[in-house]
Amino acid sequence: MAIEVRAATRFADVKTMVGPKRPDANVCWCLSYRIPSTQNNDLHGTARGDLVKKLVAQKPPPGVLAYDGDEVVGWAGVHPRADTTFARNRRIPHVDDLDVWSVWCIRVRPGHRGEGISHRLLAGAVDFAREHGAPAIEGYPVDNRGKKVDLTMAYVGTRSLFEAAGFTEAAVTDSVLNGFPRLLMRFDLN
Repeated sequence: MAIEVRAATRFADVKTMVGPKRPDANVCWCLSYRIPSTQNNDLHGTARGDLVKKLVAQKPPPGVLAYDGDEVVGWAGVHPRADTTFARNRRIPHVDDLDVWSVWCIRVRPGHRGEGISHRLLAGAVDFAREHGAPAIEGYPVDNRGKKVDLTMAYVGTRSLFEAAGFTEAAVTDSVLNGFPRLLMRFDLN
């Protein structure tokens, strides 16, 4: 399997990964950490997809996609922290004043899980941030200590995934997801 990770510039592929089956369904579209909660709550029907279509057209786009040949098999939301809700999140601290990037969502399509794609997505997110001049990239995974994480909450990643990619723990947080504490893990790019 030759997985290639590329910038998320094709809306149809982003929609495959994070969009609903029904275009008017009120689901995340990976916007929960990307835009302020008031704006997120005001989006209804097809407005979420319309916003994601605009974000995909921007430079830089809102994340990276993994492909197995021509088939999209994974997504990672990654962008400058200043453009996310992590810029103002009281439960996840800022380690310093660097203009770091955040990776907040890693998703692999059913039928492709267990093939190492999340590792490739995280490596691709690191490369994407580096290519855009980020001094460092952060993630906020759960510290599940090897215990099973509910699939609906696994999108933040696990400590072991981030450690395998070269991230180190930079801070503990006050955030908890699925009963597990979240860590602030960082990969310095300088």
